[in-house]
Amino acid sequence: MADDLHSVRVNPERCRARMACMRACPTEAIRIRQGRAVILEDRCIDCGECVRACPNSAIQPLTGSFTDFARFKYTVALPSPAIYSQFRRDILPGTILRALTRIGFDEACDLTWATESVSVAIDEFLADYRGPLPLISPFCPAVVRLVQARFPALVDQLVPIDSPMEIAARELKNRKARELGLHMDEIGVIYLTPCPAKILAVEFPPRKRTSFLDGAIAISDVYQPLLAVLARETERPGDAEAVKGLGLGWPVLGGQAACLKTEDTLAVGGLRDVARLLEDVENGKLGELQYLECHACPQGCCSGPLTVENPYFARGKILHLVGRYGREPGCSREQIHRLYRQGYFSLPGRFPPQPFPPLDAEISRAIEKRARMKEILETLPRIDCGACGAPTCHSFAEDVVQGRAVLEDCVVLAAEHARRNRHTALA
Repeated sequence: MADDLHSVRVNPERCRARMACMRACPTEAIRIRQGRAVILEDRCIDCGECVRACPNSAIQPLTGSFTDFARFKYTVALPSPAIYSQFRRDILPGTILRALTRIGFDEACDLTWATESVSVAIDEFLADYRGPLPLISPFCPAVVRLVQARFPALVDQLVPIDSPMEIAARELKNRKARELGLHMDEIGVIYLTPCPAKILAVEFPPRKRTSFLDGAIAISDVYQPLLAVLARETERPGDAEAVKGLGLGWPVLGGQAACLKTEDTLAVGGLRDVARLLEDVENGKLGELQYLECHACPQGCCSGPLTVENPYFARGKILHLVGRYGREPGCSREQIHRLYRQGYFSLPGRFPPQPFPPLDAEISRAIEKRARMKEILETLPRIDCGACGAPTCHSFAEDVVQGRAVLEDCVVLAAEHARRNRHTALA
């Protein structure tokens, strides 16, 4: 992927080459070169693990700001439900939505009606579907990119249903245009995101030409302004009823599956575990399951790299909200059934495979490089120390054959070479 198709970048002035980002990256997309982290653009899937891992905040998400949205006549905040997990248990979602209008938005709208609606649409799709199983949730953009890159044979098992944030933004744009007499381009719908991957999904939505969202701001960027407002805000009548339904549970691992009728589901968080699970699917396993709920973040969106709260506390807050407000449906199943039949939730086309680039575009040269990699690996210590600037000996061998590194960058080999030279000189 080109460098303008990513939502994270390295700030070289802050980088101290401490390698935490390199070790955290699940796709081995980061190298340490000349004392600075470098992102291999064609391997990055924008999961944000490097943002979370960097102790110097040197890897930064390319989020928007309030000044970016001054061009709109009317702005609507559309927060991920994960935002409800970032504050004390006694601060209700309705109070948080109202506080968003105090920090610069004209309006703030809840997303959980859309998450519950999409859950009903998934039930409808599962009832009609007759293809290979299990189906894979497409609502974590980093997981979608992982499937496209490492498991392209599974792209047709990604559920072809639009994301809740896109469905809600489309509905909001249409409704506010009617109410305010404005053109849709004059209304800015801004997603408050828990992760960089969804920033990229706003800029380049999968299977669509453009997004109904106009930008994204990190939850971590609005947290302190919200905290200041909430310190003065008191609960009002209606705050407790402002948000309801099982859709509240979507930000936690297992929240999607809990909304579905089928029990043949499995939820997994963390890209390395997701990758292991997808390897099993690719090998013909897990066909007895209907639906895999996959998250790049270990605890789901409530533990995203652009959130601020302890992920376990955040998970507990969401489960508390589900227990308190999740019993009453947030949408009409009959209405969703009707809208589903009209194609309201469908995504056109298919997710295109986008595999990581081969060692060489020419097959014969790629074979030669693969053989050379094998030779290099046999000489390496296989301890994956990272001192060479690559996360593993295997990735270092690839860097050597691709001209991104030289064998002498391996400190173990260099030390061995120096020792032999000393023995030769003494002899």
